[in-house]
Amino acid sequence: MNFDEFGDNPAWGVTSPRTGDIIKDTIRKEQVIKEILSAQEDMRVMLSKTESLQKEVEKLVSGNETLQMYIDNLTMQMAKRR
Repeated sequence: MNFDEFGDNPAWGVTSPRTGDIIKDTIRKEQVIKEILSAQEDMRVMLSKTESLQKEVEKLVSGNETLQMYIDNLTMQMAKRR
């Protein structure tokens, strides 16, 4: 049995990448990491804005409930006077 032919086949072994390929891959990976970090920061900003808006909405809802209660009380008082 002859196993010499398997040593020549790159599918069976680790091929050493060229130096230029390693540099290109490293630069590409660094760019991807920078893009991911930038996207994460954008998401943090959007989350902060969303939380701020949610608090504002909750205040407005509370204010609307208070106003509705006030209107209901005034309506009942007006009905009693007639």
